[in-house]
Parts: sequence; structure tokens; C-alpha cells
Amino acid sequence: MRKISALLAGATALSLSTTALATDHDPMMLQAKALQDDVAYDIVEGLTTEIGPRQAGTEQEARARHWAVARLIAYGFDNVRSEPFMMPTWVRGAETAAVVAPYAQPLVVTALGNSASTGVEGITAEVAYFESLEAMKAVPDGSLAGKIAFVTHKMHRSQDGSGYSAFGPVRWVGPSIASQKGAVAYVIKSIGTDYHRNPHTGSTGFGEGVKPIPAGALSLPDADNLERMVKLAQGVGETVTMNLVLTPRNLGQQESGNVIAEVTGRDPSLPMILIACHLDSWDLATGAFDDAAGCGIITAAAKNIRDHGQPLRTIRLLWAGAEEVGIWGGKAYRDAHRDQKHAIAMESDFGADRVWRVEFTLPDSAKPVADRISASLLNLGIGRSGGKAGGGADIGPIISDSNLAIIDLQQDGSRYFDLHHTPDDTLDKIDPEQLRQNVAAWTTVLSIIANSDADFTMPVKP
Repeated sequence: MRKISALLAGATALSLSTTALATDHDPMMLQAKALQDDVAYDIVEGLTTEIGPRQAGTEQEARARHWAVARLIAYGFDNVRSEPFMMPTWVRGAETAAVVAPYAQPLVVTALGNSASTGVEGITAEVAYFESLEAMKAVPDGSLAGKIAFVTHKMHRSQDGSGYSAFGPVRWVGPSIASQKGAVAYVIKSIGTDYHRNPHTGSTGFGEGVKPIPAGALSLPDADNLERMVKLAQGVGETVTMNLVLTPRNLGQQESGNVIAEVTGRDPSLPMILIACHLDSWDLATGAFDDAAGCGIITAAAKNIRDHGQPLRTIRLLWAGAEEVGIWGGKAYRDAHRDQKHAIAMESDFGADRVWRVEFTLPDSAKPVADRISASLLNLGIGRSGGKAGGGADIGPIISDSNLAIIDLQQDGSRYFDLHHTPDDTLDKIDPEQLRQNVAAWTTVLSIIANSDADFTMPVKP
């Protein structure tokens, strides 16, 4: 009897201990634990090693979804599933560039997503040089007939990555403008900050009624060399002629998909927390920074919360598909889940280097929550910004549709655009200590918001 009584007493103590664990989410204790995390790195290593490049709509991306589902189930998440959708799929082919005259030499180039094909023989034409996108916009329509337009820029490194929004239009809309001006093809100085012979790919688009033309990005050193050639040739009354070969193909509608997982909350009546990354990558590298790291960070943080006990609110993970080629996963998530109740959305999609500031877009009623988060992050060297949180690409559609509150953990982007969309985006660029600091920051924030019953409802937009 004494032995049975002791066992019952032990079971009661264990039950009480488990109950306390399920409700005690001390942010600082969880933060300290997260600084020892290995889950995030394991995810980045797994995706880059076992899957590799994961361009949307391809078999590699499908393999990545199967891998993600299996991994998330193994980690113990709830309601793990893949949610497929269809999207147009573009794949690259051969890609070469060379100056033919007067200074013959090869250049390193890659096609921009949605580029048209030059055909296997390529296009040989005079180069029309512009020092900025605005300069090309200023020339008359039709004035570039028969020419290859070449636009450069002066993007520099910045901690907040603001150069991308300033100079990104050179890639995003430049090919469409060049086509309107009559150009037969378009090349740019890659939208990046490294000086290696690694061109940066990325999507472009053509306006309604605008004929798609071949469009490529030169590595930064090659673009600078081409600029010098043009200026040197102009000085002696000559022009530069280039041969460009880009043979991408459109495969039509192919399947992509989102991977969803959850940490089920104790109170299903409370709106959930949505945290996101994107599973796809460009095909030039293994996508460690963009965005296997983001998937590792958010998953490790959510697992830390789950392992410590059931939170008050449900945390939903979105590993979005087909972000790079048009945010198709974010749009599909919005369409499938707009009727569900979301409280706050967050995203990690800016590499793996340290979080240095936090930003909020929260209602006034949640000010105490923001203040608590800010105080709890100081230990990690993270300061509070007076700016508003804007969210990320994959959560943008649901934020806009449902007017959600947002928290941004801003990472140091000083070297992000050295690697962005290049062959250099590989596992060796991940600093495990900086990755752990990200996990600790995310764990801290999730431990607070997922256990808060504050009203996060944003005021109705005017």
C-alpha cells in the first residue's frame, strides 16, 4: 500500500508540474534556451543538402514540400499538411553574353525570371547605355529599335536593405520599359552589392500589351566593365556590339504548394498567430539565406514554445511556395484562409544575420504587449524602432485582406544583397551564432504574444 501511495503521489506531482509547465512561458528563460538552439541550423542544412535548389513549380520544389511535411511531423507539430495550388512556371536555359566589338570578350550573365528567349543563335546588336532607369524612361518610344538596352545603377550596402527598394525597379520594370522603347533585349547591372562574377537573378514582369523581350543580369564587375567599354568607344566615335544568348522556356501551369503546421493553443476562440517563411528558392544556388534560414528560424522558435507547454493562442506556420516568382503561395494562403481569425502576422525572409531592431504595427490596446516585447529583446541587442512594421511578401496578401497587426524583427542586411539570388547563396554563409540570436528573438516574441489575451484587432482603415 505504501508503494502504491508513493506512486500515486508521484503521479499527482507530475501532473501538477505538467500543468504549471503548460501555463508558464517565461520569455527570458525561453530566450536563454533558444541561444543554444540547433533546430534552425538543422533545417537549413537539411534543405540545402537533401533538396538543394527549389525553383517554384519544379520537381525540386515538390520534393522540398514532401521533406518539409515529414520534418514538421517529426518535430511534433499539429495539423501538418501541404496545400497545393497551380501557377505559371518559367525555367532557364542556355545563357551567355559577349562583347563582339570593339573590345571582344565574354561577360557573365543570367536570365531574369520571365525573360523571353533570344533563340539558340542569340541576338547580336548595338548596346544602348543608360546610367539609370530614369534616363531610359526619358527617351522616346521606338528610339531603341534594334538595340540591346543596358541600364546600370549605384546600389550600396545598407543595414536595412533600403537600396533594394530604390534600385530594384531596374529589374522589376526595366525590361517592360525597354520593350516599349523598341529594344530587342535588355541587360542590367545585377541588383546586388557584391563584386564577384556572380550575377543576381530575380523576377521581372511585362506590362499589359507589352511584348516580352530577352532580359538578363550581368555580374557587377562585368557590368562595370561594359560601362567602361561604352564610354571608351563613345570617346573615339564607335559603338559597342554585344551577342546575347538566353533560351528560357515557359512550361505553363504547374503545381506548387504551401506547407502548413500548427502549435494548437489552449483557447481556440482567440485569433491565431501566423508566422511565415518561403520554401522555394531560385535555381542558381541552394537558397540558404533566401529563405531556408527563415524557415529554420520560425520553426525552431515555434518548437521552443510547443516543447515548453501549450500556449494560449494557436501558432500557425506557413512555409510558402512560389514566393520568388510572384508571391503565389501568399496569395493562395489568403484565398484559402481569409475566413479564419488571425491576430498577428510575422515573417522571416531576410537572411540569417542578427536581428537589430523591432518594429510594430499594433492597436493602441496592445501597447503594453509591445512595451514588454521591447524590454525583453534588449538583452539580445535589439532596439525598438519608431517606424511601423510592414510585414513580408508572403504575409502581405493576408495582412492587406484582413487588416492584421504586424511585428517585424529586422535583420542586419549589410551582406544580404551580396548573396541574394546568386550562386553564392549556400550553407557556408550561415553563421550559427547569428542564426541562434534570431531564434532567441523570435522565441521571445512568440512566448509573449501567443500567451497574451490582448485585443490585437487593428482599427478599420479610413
